[in-house]
Amino acid sequence: MEFRVSATESGGALDAAPRKTFLGHPRGLVVLFFTEMWERFSYYGMRALLTVYLVQHFLFGPKEAQGIYAAYAAMVYLMPVLGGMIADRYLGARKAVVIGAVMLVAGHFAMAFEGEGGKERMIVDGTTYQVEVDGRDQNRKMFVVNEAGERAEVTISGEGVTRVEPLAEGQSGFPNAVPTGGYTTEITRDLGFGEPMLFFALSLIIVGVGFLKANISTVVGALYEENDPRRDGGFTIFYVGINLGSFLATAACSYLGYNYGWAYGFGLAGIGMLIGLVTFLLGQSWLEGRGGPPQPIKGRRILGVPVEPFFWIATIVSVFPIWMLMQRHGIIEAVLIPVAAVTFALVVGTTVFTLKGAERSRMLVAQVLIFFSVLFWALFEQAGSSMTLFADQSTQMPNWFNAGYTQMFNPGIIVLGGPLVAALWVWLGKRNKEPSTPVKFSLALALVGAGFLLLAWAAATQANDAFKVPLMFLFLTYLLHTLGELCLSPVGLSMITKLSVARMVGMMMGVWFLSSSVAHIVAGVIAKATATDTIAGVVTDPAKALESYTSMYNTIGMTGVVVGVVLLVLSPLLKKGMAGIR
Repeated sequence: MEFRVSATESGGALDAAPRKTFLGHPRGLVVLFFTEMWERFSYYGMRALLTVYLVQHFLFGPKEAQGIYAAYAAMVYLMPVLGGMIADRYLGARKAVVIGAVMLVAGHFAMAFEGEGGKERMIVDGTTYQVEVDGRDQNRKMFVVNEAGERAEVTISGEGVTRVEPLAEGQSGFPNAVPTGGYTTEITRDLGFGEPMLFFALSLIIVGVGFLKANISTVVGALYEENDPRRDGGFTIFYVGINLGSFLATAACSYLGYNYGWAYGFGLAGIGMLIGLVTFLLGQSWLEGRGGPPQPIKGRRILGVPVEPFFWIATIVSVFPIWMLMQRHGIIEAVLIPVAAVTFALVVGTTVFTLKGAERSRMLVAQVLIFFSVLFWALFEQAGSSMTLFADQSTQMPNWFNAGYTQMFNPGIIVLGGPLVAALWVWLGKRNKEPSTPVKFSLALALVGAGFLLLAWAAATQANDAFKVPLMFLFLTYLLHTLGELCLSPVGLSMITKLSVARMVGMMMGVWFLSSSVAHIVAGVIAKATATDTIAGVVTDPAKALESYTSMYNTIGMTGVVVGVVLLVLSPLLKKGMAGIR
C-alpha cells in the first residue's frame, strides 16, 4: 500500500492514510502538470516571438539578436542553480515556486510594453529615406518613404535594392534600382523606453525562472519514493504538460503576435503564467506537504528579517543588477563559461571528497551525463535562434504560416509521442530490456545530429529559385530532434532525482540547468555563425544566407552523431557506476 506524508512545513512523517492517486500516479502530479503547462505556455509563447521580435521591431541584426537571445536563455538556465540552493537550505521547493511564478507573471506582462522599436533609414546619393515594413511574416512588404511622406515599395536581394513599380512623377524619387554598395543605412534605437523595458521584462523572467524551474521538478521527484518504478513515467507525463503548454502557446501567441501586434502575443503569454500561478496556489493540498522546507522556517531570520520576507525582498532587488547586465549581454557570454566551469569543478570536488561508495559513483555518473548534455542542448536550442530565422529567411511556407508556427512542431510531436515513449520504456522495463540512461543520452545526441545533417542536405539540394527549402524538411528535422529530446530531457530530470544524494538534489537539479545555461552560450556562438545582413529585418542576400546555414548545420550535425557514438561506447562503464539505479 502507498502511504502519504503529512502536510507539515518540515516535510512531515509517514502516517497510515493511503495516498490518493490519479491514473496510477500521485494526484499532486496533476497540479504540477497544469502549473508547468501554463508556465511553459508563457515561456514558449514568448520564445516563439522573441528572436524575430528583436530583429523586426528593435532592428537588431541577426547576430546581435541571437547574442541577446543566447545571453537571456543562458541566464534563464543559470539562475536555477541559486534558486535550487535557496530552496534546499531555506524555503523548500514549494515556496520557491510561488516566488518564481509571481516574478514570471510580472515579467511576461512587462513584455507587452513594446515602445516604438528601432527606426532605420537608407541614404542614397545624399538623400535620406525612412524604411518601413508592413506585416511580420514572409509576405511582409518593404517601403522607402521620403520627407514628404510618399512611399515606394522596394525589394532587396544580393544585387541591391529594386523598386517594385517604375519611377513615376510625384512619387518618392527613389531610383529604380540601387546596387549593393550604392546605399548606406543607419538605425535609431528606442533607448528612452522600449529597449530598457525589454531588458527589464527579460530580467524579471530570468529571476522568476530561477526560483521556479528547478524547484517544480524537485517537487515532482518528491512525490515518489526511492526506486519507485513509476518515477520515469511520472516525469515523462510531466514533460508532456510542459510541451502541451508550449504547443498551445506557440500557436496562440504566434497568431496574435504576427497578425495583430507583438504586444498581443506577449500579453497572452502573461495571462498563461497568471493561470499557472493560481493553479499552483489552489492545488497545495494535493501536494501533501511534499517539497517543504528542510526545517521549519517560523522564527528563523536572515539579517534580522524573517526568512520568507527576506527572500521576497532579495528577489526584487536582484532584478536590477540582472537588468544592467542584460543590457551588456556580451559580458554574460564572456564570463559564464569560466564561472560554470568553476561551479562544476566545485560540485565534482564536493562529490569526490565528501561522499563514498555508491553515493559517490552515482553522483559522478550524473555529472558525466550532465557534461554530455551540454552538446545536446547547444544543438537542440538552435530552435529558438538560428532555426527560427532559418524558417523566416530560408523556408518555403504557405501564406497562412509564419516562422513562429514552426516551433509547434517540437511540442506537438511530444504531446502525441511522449505517452508512447513513456509506455515503451515501461514495456521494455518489464522485460528487462529498457536501455540504460547513458544509452538514451547517446541516442539523443545521434538523433539531434542526424536532424541537422538532413536539413543541411535539403538546403544544399532541395532549395527553390528563391533559395528556400520545403517546409517538410524543417518538420522532419524537428521530428528527429524531438525524438532525441524524449530520450534525454525527461529521463535527465528523473536521473538527477534518482542519482543525487537527497540533501544535494536541489543543487544537482540546478547544475542540470546550469549545463543548459552553458549550452545556450555555445548555441549563441553557433547561431551567430549563420547570421547574414538584414535591412529592417529583411535578409539582404538569400543565397548567402542559405549557404551559411548549410555549412554550419552540416558541421554541427556530424559533431552530434560522432559524440553520440562515443557516449554509446562508454555507456556500459557508466551503467556500472549507477550502482543498481536504472
